[in-house]
Amino acid sequence: MTLNIDTFSNVKGGFPFFKAAGHPAAAPLAKAMLARLSAARAVAIYDPSGFASALAELFPLAALPIHEVLVQDLSALGRPVLGKTTQPVTDLASSSASHLLVVAFDADKVLRDISQLVPDGMEIITLDELRLPKNRLTNKRRYLDPLNFATNFAFFRDVPDRRGGRLHTRVATANYWHRYGGANVTLWLTLIDEQGQARAEWDLALPDAPGGVTIDSADVCARFGLEDFTGQLFIHAIGATGHDIVKYALDTYGDDPRDLSCTHDANAWPADFYAGLPAPRPDERVRLWIQNSHPCPIPSGAIGLNLMGDDQTVWLDREIEPFGTYALDVADLLPDAQWPAQIEVHAGKHFVRPRYEIESLTGDKVERRRTAHVNVERTDLEPDPRIAEIGNLMGKGFILPAPILPRDSFRSIALPTPMATTQETLPLRALFYDAAGQEIGRHAFGELARSDSVALDVDDVLNGADVLRDTAGHMELIYDFGVATRGVDGWLHGLFRYEARSSGHAAETSFGAHIFNTVLTWNNEPQSYSGAPPGLSTRLYLRTDPAMAVADGDHDTFCHLIYPASTPWHAMSETELLLHDGAGLVVAEETLHIPCGGSVHFRLSETFGAKARAAAAEPGPAGSGYVLIRDTTCRLFGYHGLIARDGSAFSLDHMFGF
Repeated sequence: MTLNIDTFSNVKGGFPFFKAAGHPAAAPLAKAMLARLSAARAVAIYDPSGFASALAELFPLAALPIHEVLVQDLSALGRPVLGKTTQPVTDLASSSASHLLVVAFDADKVLRDISQLVPDGMEIITLDELRLPKNRLTNKRRYLDPLNFATNFAFFRDVPDRRGGRLHTRVATANYWHRYGGANVTLWLTLIDEQGQARAEWDLALPDAPGGVTIDSADVCARFGLEDFTGQLFIHAIGATGHDIVKYALDTYGDDPRDLSCTHDANAWPADFYAGLPAPRPDERVRLWIQNSHPCPIPSGAIGLNLMGDDQTVWLDREIEPFGTYALDVADLLPDAQWPAQIEVHAGKHFVRPRYEIESLTGDKVERRRTAHVNVERTDLEPDPRIAEIGNLMGKGFILPAPILPRDSFRSIALPTPMATTQETLPLRALFYDAAGQEIGRHAFGELARSDSVALDVDDVLNGADVLRDTAGHMELIYDFGVATRGVDGWLHGLFRYEARSSGHAAETSFGAHIFNTVLTWNNEPQSYSGAPPGLSTRLYLRTDPAMAVADGDHDTFCHLIYPASTPWHAMSETELLLHDGAGLVVAEETLHIPCGGSVHFRLSETFGAKARAAAAEPGPAGSGYVLIRDTTCRLFGYHGLIARDGSAFSLDHMFGF
């Protein structure tokens, strides 16, 4: 039951039509329009751009008294659309329908072109009835400009826990549109509850500077008088320039310090499949947060789970309301699945990249909880034998880097995760490096089958070696073409789990490989956040603890930067750490030099003095400060998190750039 809508293409990027038609503010307008049309005697539908089928996926167009479906493109003639065989729009002149629905925004020109064909007395309705107000548009001249729909969803919760405290969420980002020329940027925010009902709506004006942005569930609930809330926050950036994506970090935290985790943004485009969902350990519960991204219900039997590599899918026997939220206990569908097994999610384009939550249990009591996200599983890839042939020019080629945290305090675990429906094998090896970039170990996974779930503990490789005991390093997953029996596609992913030895607190993150730091390019690699490849510079956002000014506060911010290089690059990085306040002003700067192939692990309190942290903590118009990590000499990859002063609780996820 996959929705027949175009959401994203790796060639063309995101498609704005589904965002425009399915916008939470447009949904009630669409329902009112359809109510009028359902009372009509007969409706002709003119579909000049081929959007009618997608619109019918979001709203019940098929229930209308459809008389005929008309098209402009001759190549679209004779196709079945909404139960009718398409006809040329020239047939409109002889139509006996009472109403004409033109499936188009900015329809004035379309109407001029067919004005001589419209029979007398026929009432015309267009999708311009669903338009957002002009003050909600970035480009008022072209409605389906992607910048008009710079939107995203965020998991948002503020509820009691089972220990007498509360659980909260916090969205953190910055006005990164400012550097692209965006002015008067405003976030239009809508709070949508579990049943899909809008509970609050407000605007957050951003400073005309790269200021910080913080949206905390505790503040929101207090502002709108909400005792408890579980659902999603819909974020629409108005005035966005350069990026039509809302990127953010999401902290999930509690009054109890054991509830501390973080995760990445939701990715703005619903996908067919997601993968990398870990199965629980015997003392864990894994809940997948399904959050409907559309104004239509998710039908019963449309969402399914299967073990990776297993064709037996178990389907969720439950409907989920439009824009509704449902926490699916993985054990309800796959009761025998256990870590390190990994799970594939059949999503049918019904929701954006979802979060999952892992609860550590003692009996029925939740001891700790952590959140993370799954990743989009590609359906458009095929193995490419040329990737193996470019090694003489690309060196390591695709690299998936991840931290190794100090081994005396943490376990670091890597789990390769197939992330394309065509990936039947993964020929892999892992390389381990100290902070200076010296190799200290390696592990050959061999050629993993799709159904293999092999979790690698770094301790099992380093075997008691006296390395990285109290310092951090990193690991790299790369292809091992020596054992490959078929080609690879470059879409190499992995899940990385970290566990505090003293407390059992854990965090995990997942990401994909890239080609790093070589001037040669291959299929959009080395990737660049702005401009054409190669991406040879760094601009990363490091969110900070809002209480960073408190010298003895509960938490500190940490960051782990890795300088991966597919081929030899500059011997040392020139990495600037720019501490911003909430208004976007730089209040302090530090410079790091990271060896090529090495890494650095630092804490905010040890990098910036108390005076600078206090200045950065001063709230601006939309939030408190952050650190911009900037390097024009190389492309770095980063991870960030919060950590309790005693190390007993921490969060960790990969960083985002812009």
